[in-house]
Amino acid sequence: MGTSRIFVARMAGLAVFGPDGARIGKVRDVVTTLRVDATPPRVLGLVVELSSRRRIFVPMLRVADVDAAAITLASGSVSLSGFTQRPNETLVLGQLLDAPVTLRDSGEPATVVDAAIEPTRKRDWVVGRLAVRRGPRRFRSRSGVSVLPWSAVSGLTLSDRQGTEGLLSVFDAMRPADVAAALSELPRKRQHEVVDALDDERLADVFEELSESDQRELIGHLDVERAADVLEAMSPDDAADLLGELGDEEAGRLLSLMEPEESEPVRRLLTYAARTAGGLMTPEPIVLRPDATVAEALAHVRNPDVPPALASMVFVCRPPSATPTGRYLGCVHAQRLLREAPFELVAGLVDSELARLDPDAGMDEITRYFATYNLVAGPVVDAEDHLLGAVTVDDLLDHLLPDGWRDQPLTDPEVTRA
Repeated sequence: MGTSRIFVARMAGLAVFGPDGARIGKVRDVVTTLRVDATPPRVLGLVVELSSRRRIFVPMLRVADVDAAAITLASGSVSLSGFTQRPNETLVLGQLLDAPVTLRDSGEPATVVDAAIEPTRKRDWVVGRLAVRRGPRRFRSRSGVSVLPWSAVSGLTLSDRQGTEGLLSVFDAMRPADVAAALSELPRKRQHEVVDALDDERLADVFEELSESDQRELIGHLDVERAADVLEAMSPDDAADLLGELGDEEAGRLLSLMEPEESEPVRRLLTYAARTAGGLMTPEPIVLRPDATVAEALAHVRNPDVPPALASMVFVCRPPSATPTGRYLGCVHAQRLLREAPFELVAGLVDSELARLDPDAGMDEITRYFATYNLVAGPVVDAEDHLLGAVTVDDLLDHLLPDGWRDQPLTDPEVTRA
């Protein structure tokens, strides 16, 4: 890169050249995505105006060189569709400059007059620094301008600049785990507003990714009828984990409000100790009768509602197929299914030799099991050969990691352009 830091106001109107040296257009703005905390926002790309006056989006990954004289693009395709701003995006020149902020150290009001973008060690670009004019916005004196780190001011986070409706638009395009991480960073009042606005299915997905402390607080915010509806929409094992964090009286009240067919598998899971195969398992793996075909098995595996770990293996049992099943016959790995003709019966492909997990197996035994057989899912079978469920490696990791690990996300949740 031609420079390690450049102020965005100086980029306005800069010529943009292609890798062959031909002029493409000029810079009109810089697109960023705000965070829910004080972390510097990531720069997504540039708004470039072509000679035809059409404005397009150029990702920063396509930018080879930035300096005070021009922008040079690297080779690669760029969409020529007209630029349309997305709900999670902020234009630095159009929306960030002249924004009111507060200096964190003194509480003094200030106004953003410029923003500097700079590359990170991961080759991303962030808005690392802000030029701010101290004092209320009505005073336009040239004195009092300071260049400060992004984290030195408040008032520019996603939750500061977006109302609840705007946050919901942003969350709609995010993975549940990222929504949960973002939700945990919001003030409690805003958390409640978001939770109240999400539908039950979406909220259930988010609840499954929240830390235990956030789950307890937010389930307590809901009225008991809605809390029961959300628990019904959750995976039984996740619902059981959440209820296990509550008092017996509260858990019993919520279970009594759930539909019997939804509460029954949860009640069964609650009979096992939390850190055993029975306590970790999901009671809803893919279960097939021995006369099912490979085509039928693959149809279940392809179901987008089945988590990847559970889709790695199907279990073959005598009727009934709901857990606890009839006699467990064995399992068939998804890779094996892909190698066989669609009309073949799964009964002829069964791996009956794979070791099974006892429902009372502890964490050490479960961990050794997955390490020994290189699996991501394993059957939990009782002494009478009934399949009770399956333990997946993600549930194992959830319980192996230290308490509170969900409160420390690997990265800051954000939505990025494709």
